[in-house]
Amino acid sequence: MPESAPIIEAALSQRFGERLKVDGCLPGLDELARIAEHRVHRRYLSREIAPDLLRLLCACALSAPSKSDLQQGDILIIRENAKRYAIAELLPEMPWLRQAPAFLVFLANGRRLPQISQIRGKPFPNDHLDLFFNATVDAAIVMTTFLRAAEAVGLGCCPISVIRDHAVKVSEMLALPPKVMPVAGMCVGWPAEEGGITPRLPLSVTVHEDHFAERRLTEMIDAYDRRRNTTRPYRNQREPERFGRSEVYGWSEDKARQYAVRLRADFGSFVRSKDFNLD
Repeated sequence: MPESAPIIEAALSQRFGERLKVDGCLPGLDELARIAEHRVHRRYLSREIAPDLLRLLCACALSAPSKSDLQQGDILIIRENAKRYAIAELLPEMPWLRQAPAFLVFLANGRRLPQISQIRGKPFPNDHLDLFFNATVDAAIVMTTFLRAAEAVGLGCCPISVIRDHAVKVSEMLALPPKVMPVAGMCVGWPAEEGGITPRLPLSVTVHEDHFAERRLTEMIDAYDRRRNTTRPYRNQREPERFGRSEVYGWSEDKARQYAVRLRADFGSFVRSKDFNLD
């Protein structure tokens, strides 16, 4: 059996707690192995990323599928350290943002399509929620494809969605015009350590056939919490002064505590302030 097949099987077993049989004769196993072994990297070597390589990765990312070929996902490379450090100041809990050799912001661009309609002298009756949704999904697909391309050449990445906690300030710092908004940032660099595989919910919870199903959800999540705790336990518990300390602190407890706090309640207002119509 080719080398990639057992790598995929081992990675997915660690990820999902399920042994998936991989046909060693399948084409593309090297790429599947990279996807299966995906790891977030937050520590980087001091080695720079060549500008030509970064541009190549952007080109590969922007080769991703796009809804109706509308091409509404953009990439903003932040080269000025002062600008990057200003964003890092907003996120002191993420020192890797300051340390990464490169930092990118993936943008939902709902601006270009109305501009094209105006250039071509055509009406644009589609200024509603779908414009925002399509642009955001396009940006997310571009970001994911960039991550795949970066990992293929040996780089490590860490997506930074928390920039949306400071969407107004980030938008101002980056001079984003109306109908252009930041979806997420991305730290990129040569990994200083291997990183670990993060276990995911079992496929029986997240893969559905013929219809949506929620069978034995509590039991499945409890089992996932226990499995994850054996390989990737949480180092700290959120807000113990409010919620106490849990003897078994798993993924579900962490996420329940995380979302027990009202988050980004003003995000809808921000999106509307960028001239997106959410009706």
